[in-house]
Amino acid sequence: MLASLLDHLRRRRRNYATLCALLGLGLITDRPHRAPGPLLEEVRTRDFLNVQTRNTPTTYYEGRQGPTGFEYELMRRFADFLGVSLNLDADHDIAGVLEAVRREGDLGAAALPLDPTLDGLMFSRPILPLQPVLVYRRGLPPPGEIADLEGLAIGTLSNTGTDRVMHELKAEHPWLSWQEADDIEVSALLGRVADGTLDAAVVFERQFRLNRLFFPEVEDGFRLGRPLSLAWAFPSERGLGLLREANRFLETLQDSGLLARLETRYLGRDNYLEYVGARTFIGHVHERLPTYDALFREAARDSGFDWKLLAAVGYQESHWRPDATSPTGVRGLMMLTNATAGELGVDNRLDPAQSIHGGARYLRSLKDRLPESITGDDRLFMALAAYNVGLGHLYDARRLAEMRGGDPDTWEDVRDALPLLQEREWYSKTRYGYARGGEPVIYVRNIRRYHEILAYVDRSRQQFHRLSARQPSGADDTGAPPSG
Repeated sequence: MLASLLDHLRRRRRNYATLCALLGLGLITDRPHRAPGPLLEEVRTRDFLNVQTRNTPTTYYEGRQGPTGFEYELMRRFADFLGVSLNLDADHDIAGVLEAVRREGDLGAAALPLDPTLDGLMFSRPILPLQPVLVYRRGLPPPGEIADLEGLAIGTLSNTGTDRVMHELKAEHPWLSWQEADDIEVSALLGRVADGTLDAAVVFERQFRLNRLFFPEVEDGFRLGRPLSLAWAFPSERGLGLLREANRFLETLQDSGLLARLETRYLGRDNYLEYVGARTFIGHVHERLPTYDALFREAARDSGFDWKLLAAVGYQESHWRPDATSPTGVRGLMMLTNATAGELGVDNRLDPAQSIHGGARYLRSLKDRLPESITGDDRLFMALAAYNVGLGHLYDARRLAEMRGGDPDTWEDVRDALPLLQEREWYSKTRYGYARGGEPVIYVRNIRRYHEILAYVDRSRQQFHRLSARQPSGADDTGAPPSG
């Protein structure tokens, strides 16, 4: 799959020239100045940067607002820095990325560990630290040191750097053994721990943090070995020009604080879908919902939904906070993207009335656009999933459900297929590629749970009001006459 993501607005050369005049030479300031290498000249001549990458949550994937991911954000900004467009080839595993860089260039950005020993490649300055960690299946005795790993079935991924750490540890602990896989991603590896195929796995701490919500059976163990460094790879036989520019760009990002902000936005949270307890939710029902109750009811009348369902969506999106902003830039009580708000005529996403009515109309449009063959609750649950992950990824999951012998018109089978969008074996067969497919599963589950609680609270209130209407005017809430 060739994912070509062209930035259609040509970047102005004068902006690039200004930046170059202001910036230093990056890491390679101790070497004499050289003219730009042939690869940099080629990139500027053809007017686009060709990046070899992977479809993963830490690198690049299709999100609610289009292409996203930590390294995608860096790639896009680097192309802007050069004044060229961006083209991505994401049809790779890590070994494929490295080979493509050697063979085709221009650079590889795919959660690559800096490794100066690799032939035919050179690496940029370090971008972020990568700390390997040992994670294990819940129920096993918690491992706390290397000696506790003896006898465990451990897995890791080839060419990621975690395998290198394991080989280094084996030099000190000859009994240490593990399995390596080169055809899966981290989510699939954690799935093998969760289902009992493996007892434990070695991954990077950031990767585990991004995936742990979907694998509650997998526990954090302890850190292994020394931290590695995430870096970009370049072909070593094509000159230093592009590498120099990348180092200057990365240094600028670090000095300005933007690199740290991007790290926090994309990698600094376990997941923005916080699963809160029922007690907290009911507290918010009493404290926050009354402010927006009438708006949800009005939007429900206009859209044909149960007001309690819309309120449940609003709570899942923002906890009924009208000024909420997600790490990916969606805003407001119903967390609309800027593009979706524009299509719905919402000019102020932070206005609760506009947001609630806009969210209701958007959910209605998603439900109406689904195939007629999807009916009943299945249709509602798929519309809710599309609100979270996008209609394109939902259709991909329906196709995967059908490929696996399931019914693409039932939520149960589509729900089981959605997490497969995190696994390379499956998302490589889809139109829209990688998605954090576990999120819409949890998203729909939470909304159903909140809806059930709201329905219970609403029934209780109605029963209370009916009881109060039958009481004599002097009775208290228990129905007894006042004392004294």
